[in-house]
Amino acid sequence: MSGCMVSAQIPKSEKQYLIEFHKSSVGEQWQNTWNLKADPSTWYGVEINEGHVVGLKLYRNNLSGKIPNGIAALTNLKTLNLSFNTLEGSLPQDLFELSELRSLRLEMNKLSGTLPQDYSKMKNLEELSMFNNLFDGVIPSGIGQLENLKALNLSSNYLEGSLPKSIEKLTNLERLELFGNKLAGSIDVDLGMLVNLKELILSYNQFEGDLPRSMATLSNLEFVQLQGNDFRSLNSLLRMQSQNLAVFDSDDEFLNMKFSNRTLNKTRVVDTNYEDVKRN
Repeated sequence: MSGCMVSAQIPKSEKQYLIEFHKSSVGEQWQNTWNLKADPSTWYGVEINEGHVVGLKLYRNNLSGKIPNGIAALTNLKTLNLSFNTLEGSLPQDLFELSELRSLRLEMNKLSGTLPQDYSKMKNLEELSMFNNLFDGVIPSGIGQLENLKALNLSSNYLEGSLPKSIEKLTNLERLELFGNKLAGSIDVDLGMLVNLKELILSYNQFEGDLPRSMATLSNLEFVQLQGNDFRSLNSLLRMQSQNLAVFDSDDEFLNMKFSNRTLNKTRVVDTNYEDVKRN
């Protein structure tokens, strides 16, 4: 997929960042590389609208190296998809200053370091997917500032600590996937506030205590996976209101059997089956 053909030139600052990005991520080894002497509108994965870069979609393109600082130069960027590559190192400091960004997908790389604390400029972000990387530290409370977020997937990293209470502010959230981290402690989050939640994947962490009773009020749940934790009791789910359950997995065999009548007898641990053409 090549960039959109347009007649307007992009600002020099945007072009310069793309050139730096190409260099930093070893562009000469990409599966689909750029001819830097050609117009940026011809560069693979670059989408331009009204003279600005609005999309950078380089998933499955053999990127390595690092994402360089300075990405805030792409002030109109709405979609950034660098998933399924081998990028490494920490996230650029100014990545979370992109106020127009709707979708940020960095899954299936080797990115590391801690997650940023401040998300206040990303009011438009709807999708944040960074599963299968090497991130550590805690999930910052600032993530609750992503008021329009619909999908949060931080599975298969090395995140630890408790689930921040600020997550209950994400009332538009439909997917919360945290499988396979080192998250621990009791869940002091009013999950019942996530009224649009369809998928809750908390499996294979170190959570303990009782699940919040309000979780049983979530009527839109379709996928629930809680197994591999140290929950003391799941009794709060006995009266779960959702009639849409397709998957329910826990360490409580009684509940598994209770909800199995509602399922389609299929299992999903973590969603890595993205339809690149449709979703990108």
